[in-house]
Amino acid sequence: MNARTRDRRVYLGSHPVLFALLAATRRRPVLRLGGTLLVHDRAAFVAALTRVPLDRTAPGTTGGAAGRLAGGALLFDQHGAEHRRARRDAADALGAAGVAELRPGWTRLLERLLGPLAGGGEVDLVPVAAELAGSTAATLLGVTADGPALAAAARDAADAAARAHLPGLRRLRADAAARTATEKLTALVAPDGGEHAALAAMLAVAAVSTTVAVVPRAAAWACDAGLWEYADRPALADELLRVTAPTPLLPRVAAGPGELPVPGGCPVRSGDRMLLVARHALDAHHLDPDPRRPAPARIAQLAFGAGAHACPGARVARTQLGDVLRALAPYRPVVVRARVDRRAALPSWRSLVVRAS
Repeated sequence: MNARTRDRRVYLGSHPVLFALLAATRRRPVLRLGGTLLVHDRAAFVAALTRVPLDRTAPGTTGGAAGRLAGGALLFDQHGAEHRRARRDAADALGAAGVAELRPGWTRLLERLLGPLAGGGEVDLVPVAAELAGSTAATLLGVTADGPALAAAARDAADAAARAHLPGLRRLRADAAARTATEKLTALVAPDGGEHAALAAMLAVAAVSTTVAVVPRAAAWACDAGLWEYADRPALADELLRVTAPTPLLPRVAAGPGELPVPGGCPVRSGDRMLLVARHALDAHHLDPDPRRPAPARIAQLAFGAGAHACPGARVARTQLGDVLRALAPYRPVVVRARVDRRAALPSWRSLVVRAS
């Protein structure tokens, strides 16, 4: 199957109406629909994140969902000295030194989990990604929780919070389900409670949900496009992160007026809802991954956002995906079966089974 055709199934299977709307409007840099702005243009995307004051706790936004999950506390959403201190702590844990400490653990896991490929067996990369993410999150948080159990709890919490928060997808008892899932996760990552319990749960959700979304999709693309010969190039991981865009849509709400830099200008009013389409800002919708001629770093970095609140886990994500690709490459795997996860918070495979070619 063509790599782009297969990956498109993830979007159409998980959020068909939403992504049909985004595809139909993508030729407009910014489109206003009442109090909502659909932002497709790259410069406008960056400006919305860096130049427009944002209400990061508004209902229906990523921050709103995170705030509900964390009981009002947002990861890295502090201001002033507190914000800078939190970012420094994150840099220590997720920077070069932190990655060097984490890497041996996930390398051993990959060796064990991908072992069946050497004997001609099949491997489902979704539980592989989940255990990888859960174990890494447990190490980061300094807890002894079982990796697969932590990953399952984090995915349940993320999916339940998203269902309770997204317009048009509200279901009976959705809020109660989100609270129950969050309590189970918090019991794993902070069994003694404490003031940092909610933030620990948020970190686990962020680490697990994005890893489970991107690793199987990136591997499927490498399988279908025959990219394994480039597995030793760091550019392959960067390009696959760009085209899979783990968080393809960033919902934000303006806390004050601003303007987006598109021809003729586009004023932003306080209270406007902005749907920032990272997938289009990254050219993921039409520019295939090319490790020989990768997109400039300033574009590829947008997969992790922009500005003061960009994802601090970018180095971990790039390094971990690169290690997964290198571990798979000797087997030149092919996709045997794939099934879309229709309940996930982020576009994901529910199952992606590969075997050595």
